[in-house]
Amino acid sequence: MKLSLTIPTFNEEKNIRIAMDSAYDFVDEVVIIDGGSTDKTVEIVKSYGDKVRVHHVDNPANFLKNKQRGIEYAKGEWIIQLDADEAISQELRKEIQEIIANEATTYSLQPTHYAGYFIPRKNWFLNRYLMKGGVYPDYVLRLYKREGAHFVLKNVHENVIVSGEVGYMKTALLHYADPDFERYLTRWNRYTTFDAGLLLKEKSKLGVGDFISYIMLKPIGWFLLTFFRHKGFQDGFPGFVFSFFSSLRFIAIYIKAWQELNKGKFG
Repeated sequence: MKLSLTIPTFNEEKNIRIAMDSAYDFVDEVVIIDGGSTDKTVEIVKSYGDKVRVHHVDNPANFLKNKQRGIEYAKGEWIIQLDADEAISQELRKEIQEIIANEATTYSLQPTHYAGYFIPRKNWFLNRYLMKGGVYPDYVLRLYKREGAHFVLKNVHENVIVSGEVGYMKTALLHYADPDFERYLTRWNRYTTFDAGLLLKEKSKLGVGDFISYIMLKPIGWFLLTFFRHKGFQDGFPGFVFSFFSSLRFIAIYIKAWQELNKGKFG
């Protein structure tokens, strides 16, 4: 029962070793879907050995398309899908191996026969893992059977769809998304641009209600929810920064959508 590791990449030379070092030696193949990297990403992954297969594709705005391509290119019965800045700990590796071994045993005393598994994820932000503010456990469906799995490709944050029931794992995936504020802002800008595009697909114009919602209600509501109700304050200053800037994303989404709708009107 083969296990494929799939990783979509684009200029990830600073991060790709995080994922590769944590998983290369216990998977049967590594499928890299590279969106045209101009740095040393491809060179680095190829240096790991013969398990690695690199597929050169475009770099779509919705990068889930390359995760879908990973499913299509993989040959294993099971897929563990990682981003370049995610790592599998020794404890999580053991749990994955036990699940797959159990699924492969016809006469297992405790068969599960799940088509996929949600894995809790710890997100590193500034100088710590965020454990409050609604950030943890941040379940992501990353271990799944290849057959019948697919992405809907409507939202950059969506999980893969599998053809069967799903289970939940105990050990967390480690996500080193934002080791510094600059990287966070880069990702924040990319996500708000994409979400502004989704808003424009829903609406041909922005009314007063949209202004009130995106400029006032959503930001205030989100901050109160994450920082107070979900106790983001217990994560210290990083918890405040995360709650504050994640609430500001609604304002950025509105501004970017408004700007697109009003291009050329005031020139």
